[in-house]
Amino acid sequence: MDTELPLADELAAVFARMSGLLLSTETVHTALELISALAKEAIPGADGAGVTLLDEHGDRVTAAASDPLVSRVDVLQYEHDEGPCLAAWEQRTLVRVDDLARDRRWPRWAPAAAATGMRAVLSAPLVAGEEGLGALKVYSRLPGAYGDREEHLLTMFAAHAAVLLANVRSYEDARRVSDALRDSMRGRDLVNIAKGVLMGREGVDERTAFLLLTRTAREQGRPLREAAHSVARTTVRRRR
Repeated sequence: MDTELPLADELAAVFARMSGLLLSTETVHTALELISALAKEAIPGADGAGVTLLDEHGDRVTAAASDPLVSRVDVLQYEHDEGPCLAAWEQRTLVRVDDLARDRRWPRWAPAAAATGMRAVLSAPLVAGEEGLGALKVYSRLPGAYGDREEHLLTMFAAHAAVLLANVRSYEDARRVSDALRDSMRGRDLVNIAKGVLMGREGVDERTAFLLLTRTAREQGRPLREAAHSVARTTVRRRR
């Protein structure tokens, strides 16, 4: 128990900093960059850190990396369809590689990764609730760089990061919906204004005014909102 207290104290400051930074971010990408930077800083012996996720096409990608070399080593995993990050994600368990030059679990990826200069890897799954978001990994140029302490540290870090990342992503999704609804409301208001303009100008009822507006949009090959905006602007110019 005593050996865990320094670790908990050590992480407390990092988690507090991570929470403050991530909760103030506006995009998932920014959150991922922060997670990678803090992971490299928090895990002793880390020469680089990164996050593997699925992109909008369903492909596995390095969504953020603290160093270009991390991206290069990750790409080798995606190309060979094997490696510790993919294993950690799929099996939802922490994976450790002590020496890439000696590890035989991934016969195609390990030699190629070792050739880049990286020798040790720790990769932990990012899991929020029942959802596997991806994997967080740290690389080192020194073989045997990571032990039980670093495993515990990265596991705790990844669990906290996954929750924060899920919250940021949920916030971003909610904001997109809110922006879409707001945009929709603005469009509806423009259409109502344009209908009122046409009703007064042409002396027609609301239904006829709407039909005139849709016909104008169709003839001009423009969205209804743009046609409505044009009608409203024309009226403003005439008043001037």
